[in-house]
Amino acid sequence: MEKRSFRSIIRITAGYAVFGGIWIAASDRILETLVADPHRLTLLQTYKGWAFVVASAVLLAFLVGRELFERERAEQGLQRERESVRSYLDVAGVILLVIGRDERVKLINRKGAEVLGLPEGEITGRNWFDSFVPERVRAEARIGFQRLVAGETLSGKEGEGLVLSRDGREHSIDWLHVPVRDHTGISGILSSGEDITGRRRTEEQSACRLDQLAALHAVDLLIASTQDLRVILKQFLDLVIAQFHVDAADVLLVNRHTPVLEYAAERGFRSAGISRSKLRIGEGLAGRAALERKVITVADLRDPGSGFVRPSLIEGEEFIAYYAVPIIAQGDVKGVLELMHRSPFVLDREQEEFLESLVSQAAIAVYNAALFDDIQRSNIDLLLAYDATLEGWARALDLRDQVTERHTERVSEMTVSIARALGVREEEIVHMRRGALLHDLGKIGIPDSILKKEGPLTPEERLIMQRHPLLAFEMLRPIAYLRPALDIPYCHHEQWDGSGYPRGLKGEQIPLAARIFALADIWDAILATDRTYRSPLSRSQACENIRALAGTHLDPKVVDAFLRMEEHYCPVRSVPRDEEKAVA
Repeated sequence: MEKRSFRSIIRITAGYAVFGGIWIAASDRILETLVADPHRLTLLQTYKGWAFVVASAVLLAFLVGRELFERERAEQGLQRERESVRSYLDVAGVILLVIGRDERVKLINRKGAEVLGLPEGEITGRNWFDSFVPERVRAEARIGFQRLVAGETLSGKEGEGLVLSRDGREHSIDWLHVPVRDHTGISGILSSGEDITGRRRTEEQSACRLDQLAALHAVDLLIASTQDLRVILKQFLDLVIAQFHVDAADVLLVNRHTPVLEYAAERGFRSAGISRSKLRIGEGLAGRAALERKVITVADLRDPGSGFVRPSLIEGEEFIAYYAVPIIAQGDVKGVLELMHRSPFVLDREQEEFLESLVSQAAIAVYNAALFDDIQRSNIDLLLAYDATLEGWARALDLRDQVTERHTERVSEMTVSIARALGVREEEIVHMRRGALLHDLGKIGIPDSILKKEGPLTPEERLIMQRHPLLAFEMLRPIAYLRPALDIPYCHHEQWDGSGYPRGLKGEQIPLAARIFALADIWDAILATDRTYRSPLSRSQACENIRALAGTHLDPKVVDAFLRMEEHYCPVRSVPRDEEKAVA
């Protein structure tokens, strides 16, 4: 502007000087040529002066008018250029901002003003950082700006920053910064920025929903992986605390026999006081949540009127916010989830819906665990009933066979002991015990005249007696539950050397359970039974008899295992395998 004014002055002065010089030189010569009278010439010189004043005024008016016209036209062109530039800035879909070295806003476009919620005139001239940057990030943003104007960072620097609008909302802006230079160096920073608040919010919501889906899936996997309710609840509480960022959480479950909520699991508490929780349904906040089947919230547990009836259990925990969520499965209230936080805490609607979804999953776990517990208890009761029935059958058979009292019980216990000494698995030992209890079930089909006969049996009677293993097999085989226990009732009279009955099996063709039981049965017969045709032997004599039967009647390995068990009464010595043994 100053250069333009100076040029105008030079042009006007030069024009005026040229006009004046020409006027003076030309007018004097013309007058001297046309007028000879000196008096008249003097008069004309006066008129010439006035004419010069008028002419010079006209000339100056022309020159000044032309300069003013040119200047106006130039200013109009400049204004058009400015308006064109401004229109370009305003139609841009990004924020355009110029901040001077003094940190004040020099220029901002319409988009930037819209984001800040202020007219452009109220933005320019204000300190950008003090007015439009959130306080918690202000220092960091200012340092970055100072490095830019100092030339310490390259132009084109990108970065995400926060700006504060008039209504107090924060906007995430993706910035691109370029230094503005003049003859003094970097005079400011031109920044273009895209408002990505909506996109960032969408990304955060998407990430949050993914986390929620992952949490629900984790609960599903947890339910599928174990039926241990304590493990499920503790891991569930860990997940709840992580998802909702609360300080502590616990679960109270309804007692299955009384309307009482009892402690089941907790996480995040400083002390174990909460583990003493016991509330009747309807009592306190948790009891109300269970009774009314709705979420109960308290903004401040320190308020005596909050309705929390267990302050002594959380003394020193310093909790403020509280949530109680009923756990409902199959239409029945199973318990209550409690959330506690040591500062003000409010869930929005979406978070509450997610919490209810998680609790619904937990309710399934509680229901399944209770169902599994019922099934297990029923199975145990059924197994106990089965075993009691088998023991009753065994006692009845002992009474009918007139054997020594508790014979079947003793041989069953002996069979189990030998099996364990041989390393038999417990699930197989269960079936061995049942088979031992039922080993003489087939004698139900033997006539009393033979079964209770005093003295030796005839060959015909012996053949009838030897049918009792087959009778036991036929009676037990249709019962699937007892089928795994058939080895002893069917094969306990088979002998190692193949001389037994009913099938004449030999060696390891005989099931292991039958080989073990055969030893136990003989041991009890020769040691504890006072038969009509033979008196019982002493324990050491019984051991010698058992040794003598190894390799003929009995499996040598089973005999060795048994003798090691009985070594206090039966000193161990090597058992000859190839010598003929006599049957006691």
